[in-house]
Amino acid sequence: MASHRRPKQPSRARVTVLTTAAAAAVVLSSQAANAAPSEKPNKDEVKAKVDKLYEEAEQATEKYNGAKEKQEKLQKEISTIQDNVARGQEELNELRDGLGSMASAQYRSGGIDPSLQLFLSADPDDYLDKASTLDQLSGQQVEALKKIQEKQRDLAQQRSEASEKLKDLSSTRTELGKKKKEVQGKLASAQKLLNTLTAQEKAALAAEEERATRSSEREVLSGSTASASGRAGAAFAAAQSKIGTPYVYGATGPSSFDCSGLTSWAYGQAGVGIPRTSEAQANYGTRVYSMSDLKVGDLVFFFNDLHHVGLYAGNGQVLHAPRTGTVVRYESMNTIGGPFMFGVRV
Repeated sequence: MASHRRPKQPSRARVTVLTTAAAAAVVLSSQAANAAPSEKPNKDEVKAKVDKLYEEAEQATEKYNGAKEKQEKLQKEISTIQDNVARGQEELNELRDGLGSMASAQYRSGGIDPSLQLFLSADPDDYLDKASTLDQLSGQQVEALKKIQEKQRDLAQQRSEASEKLKDLSSTRTELGKKKKEVQGKLASAQKLLNTLTAQEKAALAAEEERATRSSEREVLSGSTASASGRAGAAFAAAQSKIGTPYVYGATGPSSFDCSGLTSWAYGQAGVGIPRTSEAQANYGTRVYSMSDLKVGDLVFFFNDLHHVGLYAGNGQVLHAPRTGTVVRYESMNTIGGPFMFGVRV
């Protein structure tokens, strides 16, 4: 006969655990359903983050400019050395040919030991050590051998120098590639943030910048530019002619500029060759530490590492190429984003 047992009831402890877990699940589910979505950053927060990225991009840009300038300089130096080596080798060959002709003539007349033929193809240093024992050598031949010796040493030194510069060029190219990648990464991140803004927010930011630019223009026009004279005045006038030209990192004009590209180009138009990078430009002239002592056309530097430079425009304004997405324009020195460090009178 089959046994009819009652099913085993769950223990009170197990029922309590299950009930508690179910209740917790309901609460969590309810919280998740009612949780507010993460707030999107407003346009001012986006602008602050984008400005920071642009500042970092400009820092990297000046390092990129420095590496690029060094690369171009090394390439010119290497080319010059290689040309010198080629000419030196031709001179060496002529000296050897001249000495060989001299020895052959003496040998045919019986005036030189046949072993000189062997010496002519050996190391000149070793030959000169032995030459004193050869009465047959003329003073003219000794001088020719000394010239060969000097020329060989000179060529060896130049080849060694070229080899070192080629190594330096290789590492500079690597650095250049890294800095270019860093700049592009910062700019891409900034653009990604800007893309989160609505068309209305973008228009509002553009309007704010436009108002600031107009205000700076009025300040410049209301001031006197009489102090802009000589080459500084010519450089400032050249920069003024480029107002509205777009900022492009690494550009030196005339259709686009970065900050130090604009200042170096402007002074170049005035007949003054100044260095390419802002850091190098900071050491090219007399420093002016007081803003009240600045004159129109002076170079003005910002941030502790001097990675931004412009031209003083008077009335506390600067004429500069600010950053990606902007154009050459006037701006208050108080809104650059970094502290004014000093000016330089070229």
